[in-house]
Amino acid sequence: MKHPRTRIVWFVLAAAVVGAAGFGLFRVVSRRPATGADAILAAYDGRAPVGGLAISYPLDETVFPPEIPAPTFEWTDEQSGADTWLVHVECTDGGEAVQALTHVPRWVPSDREWEAVKDRTCERDARVTVLGVRRASPNRIRSAASMTFRTSEHEVGAPLFYREINLPFIDAVKDPSLIRWRFADIADREPPVVLEGLPVCGNCHSFSADGRVLGMDVDYANDKGSYAIAEVRDEIVFDHGNIITWSDYDRQEDAVTFGLLSQVSPCGRYAVSTVKDWSVFVPTPGLEFSQLFFPVKGILVVYDRETQTFRALPGADDPRYVQSNPCWSPDGKHIVFARTEQYTLRAPRGKVLMTADDCREFLVEGKTFLFDLYRIPFNEGRGGVPEPLPGASRNGMSNYFARFSPDGRWIVFCKSRSFMLLQPDSELYIMPAEGGEPRRMRCNTSRMNSWHCWSPNGRWLVFSSKRNGPYTQLFLTHVDEDGNDSPPVLLAHLTAPDRAANIPEFVNASPTAIRAMREDFLDKESFLRAGAQLVQTGDYAMAESAFRRALQFDSADLDALVSLGLALTSQGRFEEGVEYLERALRQDPGSVEACTNLGAAFVDQGDIERGLQYYRRAAELAPDEARSHHNLALVLDMQGEHEEALAAFREALRRKPGYALVHNNYGIALARAGRLDEALTHHKTACELEPRSAAIRYNLGALLMRLGRSAEALPELQQTVGLDPAHAGAHAALAEIHCSQGRLDEALEHRRAVVKTQPKSASARHLLAVDLAAAGRLDDAAAEYREAIRLDAGHVDARFGLAALLRKQGKLDEALAQYEAALAIQTGDGAGAGLAPQ
Repeated sequence: MKHPRTRIVWFVLAAAVVGAAGFGLFRVVSRRPATGADAILAAYDGRAPVGGLAISYPLDETVFPPEIPAPTFEWTDEQSGADTWLVHVECTDGGEAVQALTHVPRWVPSDREWEAVKDRTCERDARVTVLGVRRASPNRIRSAASMTFRTSEHEVGAPLFYREINLPFIDAVKDPSLIRWRFADIADREPPVVLEGLPVCGNCHSFSADGRVLGMDVDYANDKGSYAIAEVRDEIVFDHGNIITWSDYDRQEDAVTFGLLSQVSPCGRYAVSTVKDWSVFVPTPGLEFSQLFFPVKGILVVYDRETQTFRALPGADDPRYVQSNPCWSPDGKHIVFARTEQYTLRAPRGKVLMTADDCREFLVEGKTFLFDLYRIPFNEGRGGVPEPLPGASRNGMSNYFARFSPDGRWIVFCKSRSFMLLQPDSELYIMPAEGGEPRRMRCNTSRMNSWHCWSPNGRWLVFSSKRNGPYTQLFLTHVDEDGNDSPPVLLAHLTAPDRAANIPEFVNASPTAIRAMREDFLDKESFLRAGAQLVQTGDYAMAESAFRRALQFDSADLDALVSLGLALTSQGRFEEGVEYLERALRQDPGSVEACTNLGAAFVDQGDIERGLQYYRRAAELAPDEARSHHNLALVLDMQGEHEEALAAFREALRRKPGYALVHNNYGIALARAGRLDEALTHHKTACELEPRSAAIRYNLGALLMRLGRSAEALPELQQTVGLDPAHAGAHAALAEIHCSQGRLDEALEHRRAVVKTQPKSASARHLLAVDLAAAGRLDDAAAEYREAIRLDAGHVDARFGLAALLRKQGKLDEALAQYEAALAIQTGDGAGAGLAPQ
């Protein structure tokens, strides 16, 4: 290996000095270092493979933008035993090489070094070689690796506007004020925050091609379909004058609109969005992928800023399909969007944040949902015939999030096995804009690649990835005139370590074009809505804060008083909550909501008589409201007033015959009264109305078993566990049916399912033991009996069962001990039962 003149830079461990790049090291120049770099270099023959070391960042043939600050060179070297590494950077201009020694497997060039290296590598390669040695024997190379990089002549040339969100996602939903937006140049070491503290959700954003118009989803007043369209300036203010709502499209329809994945047109005159929409929107466990989100219903609608009108886009407004995720061509003449057949969810229509049970088919049952990309002419809003985009449709994958290059030659889009957005296997593909054979991009990392955007000059693509952990980071790749891209460049300096960065958008403007953004639209309704969403997620403490903010706008607002009372009682602060609820009732004696919540508060406290008074009053105030009669029926039944409860159930059904929950609960009450045939009728009706409710279907199956109609009960219970595999009651009932019919293997399968769901239930263990013993599996049965006794030392049946089993096995002394312990418990002489043999 030829070694040109070198300038040696050393990293030395220092106890009292905070050194370069925060690694606890400092840089000194030394002519006679303790570990000789010359000796290390002399010992390395570049022709002989050494291996044992892998450079993890940057990757070979990386292309850096000229504006970027110094990266961190990182490598792994866990097997060679090296404790010191020489980094050798050699440029092809024949000039002085840069070298550094470090005792940690990473290195950051100084600003001066990096600027010099970038100048010398403009469109020319530099080779980085890392050599691993031990300080005690520097003449022996233990590991080695090298890579090349270069600096592009093309600047990124535009700032980024992006969002930083806290994780898990449900926390951001509960308190959107923690989300912040940055407007940063690639060179910024401390990217400025331009918007934070917004107590309502802000989401997708886009800009016109000239960078003069911003469109951004915001929750305004009581409308999830709100959308801000503002001129870009030093301080952008979102107020009543620049906020529209997608809900204004075709308001006579009884359909909720959220306005998803909106995009401003290149000229800034139009915006297009998904309306009349519905989406899977469910929090999932963990940090890394803490939500599942994709639309299942919706059409594309265009807003014209000049005429201030909305209209559906013909060709992308077919109610048989979900049409979403639109993208404009640079000339504004075409729109590419994602499309698939629409799907009806089991969750109540209009529900925003769903539960895992609402989306069980996707989260548990393995159902996939695949999108294809379609292209349609815009024709100034007249639309046209949608055509599938060759290469990004009908390929057995989900295709979405198309983005045109600024010159209109290329489209970059995402492919994953299913769904849309935030998919672990999402990868970027590039192909000609008119369609063709897509090429997997070289910049893809190992974990989620999405949210991409082209720089205005068309030479760079920014995207988000989870390559380095759960907190999404921003990356760049260089794209040449032939559509070839380079390995990813991490923009680590643009993102805080405790936030996920997403929705990056390049803005064709100066880095100082936006200095601040703020809202001037928050009002009482904003905080009422935020609080209601927090109640839905069960975060009553945060909801309390939101409702108190609403009362600051209007201290006498009835909804705020009732809602605050609910939030307080739900936290166990009974007296405080009742004070606000009674205050609401004094203000409006006809408030059904105040009466209902007061009734619930007193019932929860065990004062059923007092609660019943408020429920009676609510039913009197709202005689036409089925819910009030239903609530009254439940409390009457709880109080033992069964005949009056049955009358209240009937009244609720008279007001709303198709109320599945009332049919279900009326059936339970009728069964309790011994009127089983009538009960069966109502349980069947409830199942017809809510066929995908596991709880309702289980009640039908349980009643059929009570009637001795096991053959009819079997399919109902099987459907129950299909809807809810963790339904312990249904598994237990199925075990009883199979056991009674001699199908012990099937019975045991369901007994084990009950134990899996209720591992600390002594009764579940006992019943499993009984069936294991019946199947002749005595040792397994004995283990379950013992576990039941461990969980509940006073479980007499488990002790008698274990005693009988031990006797059968000839273990008479142990059997006798269990009999005696069981008898002692039965006769009340069981003070020492907790110490009885297990």
